Amino acid sequence: TVNLAAGLAQIGHRVLLVDLDPQGNATMGSGIDKRKLESTVYDVLLGGIGVAEARQPSPRGGYHVLGANRELAGAEVELVPMEHRERRLKHALAAGKPQIGLWSSLSSHLTVELIAGAGFDWILLDMEHAPNDLESVHTQLQAVAAYPTQAVVRVPWNDMVMLKRVLDIGAQTVLIPMIDTPEQAREAVSYTRYPPKGVRGMGGTTRATRYGRIKNYPQVVERELCVLLQVETAQALDNLEAIAAVEGVDGIFIGPADLHASFGHAGEGHHPEIWPKIEDAMRRIRAAGKAPGFLTPVEADSRRILEVGGLFVAVGTDANLLMRGADALCARFRTGYGA
Repeated sequence: TVNLAAGLAQIGHRVLLVDLDPQGNATMGSGIDKRKLESTVYDVLLGGIGVAEARQPSPRGGYHVLGANRELAGAEVELVPMEHRERRLKHALAAGKPQIGLWSSLSSHLTVELIAGAGFDWILLDMEHAPNDLESVHTQLQAVAAYPTQAVVRVPWNDMVMLKRVLDIGAQTVLIPMIDTPEQAREAVSYTRYPPKGVRGMGGTTRATRYGRIKNYPQVVERELCVLLQVETAQALDNLEAIAAVEGVDGIFIGPADLHASFGHAGEGHHPEIWPKIEDAMRRIRAAGKAPGFLTPVEADSRRILEVGGLFVAVGTDANLLMRGADALCARFRTGYGA
């Protein structure tokens, strides 16, 4: 802990005063417009600058955040960096608020930085079907960190070592492919939890802990992590409710390509036999209390998925946007000028 008045002056933090009422709702503190916030206390930030979390419970319930509009002298607080925050995506999904995303498979921190400024709620960094490795994802997480957009990392497989390493470099939301059974779902969640709840290995000076500066990371990390599972086979659809019931699962993504292949329609994206199953899965996931997710570059299909209950929906891919834009530009100038 540090003396807040001195500590803030030393490191240049600006903070807000926030109180939680007995129901856990955050309200603005004195000197600022008193209105209820849609986000949790951990999302109340000014310009991406950190906040200070009080160690003692607020008289009004929960914890409160001390700010510049309240007498600060002598206050003992724990300064928590910006990166160590409950992120918008996890809590927006829990609140049933649709989150619009973009799929990134170009495997470049430059393209990720470019599209992060577009305003999407989340960006998927793909390690399953894109030529990403741990180092390239690391740089992409750094690129997106300056923006409100949440990074989601799709790992290549439900693998303990890979999940450990992705979490250590700072991923707070992971998408895990090919989950067919509740047993596999429990394994996936356990890979994101420290013992005794799971089997994630301990690491000291990792990016996730701000290289050791977040001393209480193992104690609070679970409230930040968002675990999304991919259901994409006939067997997985049969087990959908059991998978959704696994503790620690925040959402379930329906993988359209592999689901089509599982039913004998490889290479198709909108087969009349499969699309009703996809819509039904969206409703079943919502009924189970979890967030349904989907990817489609077809606008009408994206809107339909949102209508039937989809909550984290990717409406395009960076590769497709670049390809279509390049093709269209070339075609316009080939007409009348080129061969």
